[in-house]
Amino acid sequence: MHARSLLLSFALLASSAAVHAAAAVTSVEQLDMSRYAGQWHEIAHLPVSFQKKCTGDITAAYTLRDDGLIGVRNSCRTGPGERAVADGVARPVPGHPGRLKLRFAPDWLSWLPLVWADYWVIALDPDYQWAVVGEPDRKYLWILSRSPRMSRAQLERLKAEAVRMGYDLSELIVAAPLD
Repeated sequence: MHARSLLLSFALLASSAAVHAAAAVTSVEQLDMSRYAGQWHEIAHLPVSFQKKCTGDITAAYTLRDDGLIGVRNSCRTGPGERAVADGVARPVPGHPGRLKLRFAPDWLSWLPLVWADYWVIALDPDYQWAVVGEPDRKYLWILSRSPRMSRAQLERLKAEAVRMGYDLSELIVAAPLD
């Protein structure tokens, strides 16, 4: 019986090691915010509480501000003729071009570190036509496109990249039509 327990323990350890062997979540090495700015359509995302009421037409718009920050406007359809909009701000992370810190809390709370969330561009089309956004804890993931549609093959390639970085996509919500 001792050998069986030892074998089971070894198998669990090996399984745990395989999970941790996934590639680290890394951000892209280059991100030109002037090219990244503009309107993006959400193709898919992992479930998050602040998107529970979204029923479709999910977009994110990024604008360059004179103060060096990035304006963020997330929007989605919540019902017939109804939209929810959330305005936020992002700031670059020095030394990491593909990383931003993002907040939707009011300006007067911006001094609190916990109102700033990690926003990492982890995969990006060279022509800035699609992007995958995540964060180091793998709790959040968004697949974005300049077009409101994406080919199923392209979505599968981007999902494979996220899985390679250790994301569990079993609950991924595809929020846009696929070609």
